[in-house]
Amino acid sequence: MDTNLHNFLVWLSLPTVGLPAVFSISFVSATLLPLGSEPVLFGYIKLNPDMFWPAVFVATIGNTLGGMLNWLMGFGANKAHEKLLGPRDHKLLGWFEKLGPPALLLSWLPIVGDPLCAVAGWLRLPWLSCMIYMAIGKFLRYVTMTYVLLLIPGEFWTTIGRWLGFL
Repeated sequence: MDTNLHNFLVWLSLPTVGLPAVFSISFVSATLLPLGSEPVLFGYIKLNPDMFWPAVFVATIGNTLGGMLNWLMGFGANKAHEKLLGPRDHKLLGWFEKLGPPALLLSWLPIVGDPLCAVAGWLRLPWLSCMIYMAIGKFLRYVTMTYVLLLIPGEFWTTIGRWLGFL
């Protein structure tokens, strides 16, 4: 088990495999599926410290594109809703509409971030502004979380790995 896990981690750390894996997991985790991309990004950077910025940028791009997929689904859902039931006033969404695209700076938040992207599409907020604000929020999250995790001594992660039975 130890050898297989080690070989898998080495395989993921290769630049030809690792960055596409970071992108894919970051993309999927931005959809409404419950998945976190931070552990994969942190693990990749821990194995390849010199790839900090490229990995953060790849994760940001993947996560932003996943958020834009949510935006597109919200946009499509609104069109389908209007086609079936006609246009309706959405009073509960008024606060979000007042904030506009800058509200998507919060798209990185757990649980509420992904639906915020879909709501932005539902409200037909401008896609380019939404994408820019999403990217800024997600980039700041990745830089902050990864930097903080890298400050934790390696012995701590070794202890956690032993405790979980990985080492």
